[in-house]
Amino acid sequence: MTNFSDLSNTMADAVEAVSTSIVSVRADRPISGTVVGDGLILTVAHVLHGDEVTVMTPDARELHATVAGRDPSSDLALLKVEGLNMPALKATEGVRVGELLLAVGRPRHGVQATLGLLERQPADPSAEGNAPERGQRSSGWLPSGAAPFRGVSGGALVDARGGLVGVLNAGVSRGELLAVPAERAMRVAGLLGSTGRVPRGYLGIATQPVMFPQTDGPETQSNASNEPSTRGPRAGRGEWGQGREGWGGGRGRGPWGGRGRWGQGGRVGLTVVSVEDGSPAAQAGLLVGDVLLALDGQPVRRPPELLWRIRERAGQSVIAHILRGGQEQDVTLVVGER
Repeated sequence: MTNFSDLSNTMADAVEAVSTSIVSVRADRPISGTVVGDGLILTVAHVLHGDEVTVMTPDARELHATVAGRDPSSDLALLKVEGLNMPALKATEGVRVGELLLAVGRPRHGVQATLGLLERQPADPSAEGNAPERGQRSSGWLPSGAAPFRGVSGGALVDARGGLVGVLNAGVSRGELLAVPAERAMRVAGLLGSTGRVPRGYLGIATQPVMFPQTDGPETQSNASNEPSTRGPRAGRGEWGQGREGWGGGRGRGPWGGRGRWGQGGRVGLTVVSVEDGSPAAQAGLLVGDVLLALDGQPVRRPPELLWRIRERAGQSVIAHILRGGQEQDVTLVVGER
């Protein structure tokens, strides 16, 4: 087993190596910046109110930087700096729960680091049930397990090998230091560098949840063991009432339902309450009153979940499984861009 001295030296070496890729950004308040490419720096967007800032390099150079673009969703901004000549951090190949992590920033007084531990992987907001509720901003962010310090936002969360795990932000959740996962941060940087913005996908519909309670049929009434019926809301003998491919599936589960707040005793979908003229949904033929059951084979049960599922898929085709007039059918839509 590695002794404490070896571990300490390994961590110190990692901070020393990573610090050559971290700058101080002179914004409304001191923040850090992480070099992710040739003359490219990622930092947090919420304190950058102008299009020009100054960055201080590890060798005490003051360089002019321009804001190439901002992404409000990830709170990231990309800075372009001529003559930067600093090594870029590379995303790590993978980080495991339980790994020690280092939060490295460069406030005005110099490089600073704190130690964290990856307690859990970030939940995928696009997955079923993981979309954030109203006002919840931390879904999809990586918990660093490290203590925040002044000026750390925009710095790098790295593993012991110096690989980039995420870009830090102390302003998302009070008292907690979170990070935009490296893969997402690099994707945002690429889009901001090429187009100056991160396009957001949309369908052009307004929805609200609807639950179809399961109706007990003769089989349920005679079931001495009181097991839930596998029949659907129409006693299970119609086109959308049989087996796992319909509304049934046994024990309250099915291809687009499940247990939970909205799934107990029935199936949940999203009723379309309005369709924007000329929108991708209108062009695909979606109608008010249609019930969206699944998107690309995955259930959708709440409007925020639908938004997260399509927000980064502008220009891509998705298959919506809907209920219309008692019949299930698939509709192909091309996600629009805003």
